[in-house]
Amino acid sequence: METYEAVRKSVTVPTAPERAFELFTARIQEWWPLRTHSVGLEDAAGIAFGQGAGAAIIETLADGTTSVWGIITDWEPPHSVAFTWHPGRPEADATRVEVTFTQDEPGSTVVRLVHSGWERRRDGGSARDGYDSGWEPVIGRFAETAATLH
Repeated sequence: METYEAVRKSVTVPTAPERAFELFTARIQEWWPLRTHSVGLEDAAGIAFGQGAGAAIIETLADGTTSVWGIITDWEPPHSVAFTWHPGRPEADATRVEVTFTQDEPGSTVVRLVHSGWERRRDGGSARDGYDSGWEPVIGRFAETAATLH
């Protein structure tokens, strides 16, 4: 079986790990670019990040239908969260995303995202390449929003 390197993204935000974790999870609606990075695109109405292992990440469309993006597998606030990831795809194609929040200096947090498990998808190589560029604006939007918290 072919293997693919994980997608890795990192950003430093000017807020404590607790606030960065809360923004990434409970307040995802405030920063996630739904119009460009969602199942429904212009019909996307909201996104909710469940709290705790076993909870779901769910997109809601304007007509009220929902799409499960993934299931939280590890929940360790404010240090890390991990989840399966399959927006718009069958659960069998789920990859894995792990996000860690590490204090850099007082009032500053390094947020690292690692997206792996491409081998589970038939289109693993192209999917990996798409997410490698696709995570950039998402993490950028997170960082911009985090900068307004202090």
